[in-house]
Amino acid sequence: MDIVLYSNQMEAYVKCDNVIDYDNETIAELADELFQKAENELEFIRTAYEYVRDRISHSADSREDRITCTASEVLKAGHGICFAKSHLLAALLRCKAVPAGFCYQKLILDGETAPVLIYHGLNGVYCKDIGKWIRLDARGNKAGVNAQFSVETEQLAFAVRPETGEEDGLIVYPDPDKKILEKLGKYRTRTELWNDLPTELAYNE
Repeated sequence: MDIVLYSNQMEAYVKCDNVIDYDNETIAELADELFQKAENELEFIRTAYEYVRDRISHSADSREDRITCTASEVLKAGHGICFAKSHLLAALLRCKAVPAGFCYQKLILDGETAPVLIYHGLNGVYCKDIGKWIRLDARGNKAGVNAQFSVETEQLAFAVRPETGEEDGLIVYPDPDKKILEKLGKYRTRTELWNDLPTELAYNE
């Protein structure tokens, strides 16, 4: 498995913007707290990942209907869907100069009730201590989902099944995909969004 960078400009993976808004005081404070508890950068990455995975609920799992998008919104609300949670993890890491970006898998929503292909969001993170990029999925664990931090063998939330049309996403993008941001901004509730989940990426156009 070869992870590929969309941009060769490393500074693109540590920038702050309106979505990855780590200039927000609450995000900066949390990043400081997690960083100070860690013995090294790799431990900080693991701690930040597990915080977002475990302490920020997936909106569907906690039956939250409000849509969150920016990193600060997700942290304040305490929940978000996969894309939103990836925004928060990137913000926490970038706040401490750890390069982080965004990866997308195309997965079947539900093989029984909704056999449609939609996009799922996760993160690509550069670990300086080991000199390589890894993928981390902070979606949140539940029955049948057991994503873990690993620098050797990936353990993501979902196994990709190419025979069903699913596609893995090995490209790490510096910015959240514009079409996904449009979807998150278009709807006020997750109920509305669930009827129009992202099926295309602007990056693929």
